Amino acid sequence: MLYERWKMISAGRRHETALRDFASGRCWTFGELFIAGEKQMIGPAGPAFPQGHSPEFIFQLLAAWRKNRIVCPLEPGQMPPQISGAPENCIHFKTTSATTGGSRIVAFTAEQLAADAENIVATMGLRADWPNLGVISLAHSYGFSNLILPLLLHGISLILAPAPLPEIVRRAAETEKYLTLAAVPAMWRAWHEADAIPKNVRLAISAGAPLPLNLEMDIFEARGLKIHNFLGASECGGIAYDASVIPRTDVALAGTPLQNANLSLNGNGCLVVRSRAVAEAYWPEKSDSLGGGIFQTSDLAEINNGEVFLRGRLGDLINIAGRKIFPETIESALLANPNVRECLVFGAPSRDAERTEIIVAVVVSGVKENELKQFLLETLPAWQLPREWHFVDSLSTNARGKISRAKWRAMFAGRQP
Repeated sequence: MLYERWKMISAGRRHETALRDFASGRCWTFGELFIAGEKQMIGPAGPAFPQGHSPEFIFQLLAAWRKNRIVCPLEPGQMPPQISGAPENCIHFKTTSATTGGSRIVAFTAEQLAADAENIVATMGLRADWPNLGVISLAHSYGFSNLILPLLLHGISLILAPAPLPEIVRRAAETEKYLTLAAVPAMWRAWHEADAIPKNVRLAISAGAPLPLNLEMDIFEARGLKIHNFLGASECGGIAYDASVIPRTDVALAGTPLQNANLSLNGNGCLVVRSRAVAEAYWPEKSDSLGGGIFQTSDLAEINNGEVFLRGRLGDLINIAGRKIFPETIESALLANPNVRECLVFGAPSRDAERTEIIVAVVVSGVKENELKQFLLETLPAWQLPREWHFVDSLSTNARGKISRAKWRAMFAGRQP
């Protein structure tokens, strides 16, 4: 199904530019990209594991589609999983980002992949005359659904930049009149501070982590560019999108449901996604939270007048002597301080059994602990203030631009006596 759709797209746009690789300077029309996919060699059997951030990733993917092989995209250096006994009709495997625990594998049919691309293109208004500038991971669900599938199933051309460095992004953008640029908040901040956001960006998208309100507003005021917040998950693709033309005033606002995505809340107040883009199942261990066109997330949310507001993750709730607080509440309060660049808050076991947990804050800021405590007391009760503070130069992200709360919690636990 996917290869047949690609054949139609490539034939209809045969002479139009499909792919431009900034690193090599090479360019392919849709017709030439089709030929490259036809010529790409693939092993005699078994799944395909396209990897990296180059045209070779796309060539390998097309060869796998042509041969009806299972595809499992990988990050650079990621070891291929052992895949056998895949669910019937499943042709694509994604690995989750492991921001709250261990990584899992998610299995998709061709129809589910195509539905995700259709929802994204229609909701965001991706356009053939606004090529995607590709800086995010092609293997991650975000990059695969926003860059690869629109290219191959909807004819939206792609410019591959080898790294998200400001100068590379600036130069890679010079070849086009208008662009669509999908990134993560850390990239948007770096480009903004380096004055490197291309002036020809017409559609700006941010996903992978919460987009700070001050960053969204600063970019809008400096450049008149609205960054559109996007919520998605490996298990179901796109969920919600902020299509407004002015900056948000509430960091909890994820946007409105994507086209063809039906959102509701379960008994725990967690977001439930119903869509043709929802994956078939986790693999090899299945779960009641995924299947039958339904994905039950662990994201606590509110839905008001069609807008989705995220209130934290069920498993991240911090218990302070019986009183509960979501780390996102404290993070939002910290990020309201203009001197705080990044922060991450989580709960850790307390030596005082009556307190249950303590609040730990990891902060990127030039402001001292006492100043931040006084700042927080203007908006938060004293019991919600972090007891442990760690000041770092940056919050490390994984290849997908995500900050792992689970990783930082484990690092903190490892340092405890």
